[in-house]
Amino acid sequence: MRIASGRDPATGDWRCPARERWALGPHQKMTPELEDRLCLTATLTGSYAAAAQLAAKWGSAVDDETIRTHVRQVGQRAEAQVLERLTTPTSAPPAVALAGSKPAPFSLVIMMDGWLARQRGEDWGAPPAPELNRVAWREIKGAVIYRLDQAGATAGGRGLITQKYVVAWQGDPLEFGRRVQTEARRRGLATAQAVYVVGDGGVWIWGIQADRFGQAQGMLDFYHASEHLWAVARSLYPADEAATQAWVSPLLSQLKHGAETETLQTLRDLPAWCAARQQPVPSTVAREQAYFETHREHLHYAAMAAQGCPNGSGAMESFCAQMQGRFKRCGQFWSPPGLADLLALEVARRNFDWDALWTN
Repeated sequence: MRIASGRDPATGDWRCPARERWALGPHQKMTPELEDRLCLTATLTGSYAAAAQLAAKWGSAVDDETIRTHVRQVGQRAEAQVLERLTTPTSAPPAVALAGSKPAPFSLVIMMDGWLARQRGEDWGAPPAPELNRVAWREIKGAVIYRLDQAGATAGGRGLITQKYVVAWQGDPLEFGRRVQTEARRRGLATAQAVYVVGDGGVWIWGIQADRFGQAQGMLDFYHASEHLWAVARSLYPADEAATQAWVSPLLSQLKHGAETETLQTLRDLPAWCAARQQPVPSTVAREQAYFETHREHLHYAAMAAQGCPNGSGAMESFCAQMQGRFKRCGQFWSPPGLADLLALEVARRNFDWDALWTN
């Protein structure tokens, strides 16, 4: 297709009205609108090949490598926006209905967890050999942030969050914590009347809480706590499922209903309990005693539930599952930069920062 261009008689500059209308830069070959559509398609489909097939259906025959190139470019813009917020953090002003009125009090929930993604190792492309590092598994850390007043349930009782924000990062916990704190500030951290951090037993999660959210109340995900109690029960009764159930059920009820000190005492008394029955103390006992002692301030499930805090990290588990559905599909082996760029785009889409990638 040929388009008109020429010298502007007023300024003497060479101009192309059609390219200006399409918002194309001097060397840009794709309009921002088409780039927007292709990048969004790439985040919502399972692969770049699938994105190319879908794009062809709605009239833009673009190959998967072209889509990948634009995702990389726009993903780097998304990362640049995050870095700008990190260096010049600002707290989002509270929304008020009337001038002079006080904002409604709210509580903020921050959940954190991680999942593993397959990446190309140092020896990627080499013939298979046991001593080569062809594939590397690296953790992607994630967070979900939302206000308690934006959480509810469907008519069927399923949990529902009307608006939530996310952080995802492949790297060290220190940088991840900085990113979570910055996003939490955007969502009202400074004006929240209470902040809750919910996570599993990952040491890095509670390190971030201590480092970035020192005033927050922490809670160990109830499902993970119950898994550790079940591990103790099965070590005490390795071949008796009924006895295992009978031992663990009262402890789970104690945990959930405000008697966590009794659960902790039961665990402390286990060496004496085993000695009275003339049976050896399983090695699991000492490990799980240490685990629960470490998290003794994160077990106040009844008190936290009274404040509205969820006792599980279902929203975080859902986010991890969704991310793995895009980044951990069969045959996907990422380069670290390639994963980072698409990850930045995915976070921008979920945090409603997408349109700013084409307006700034």
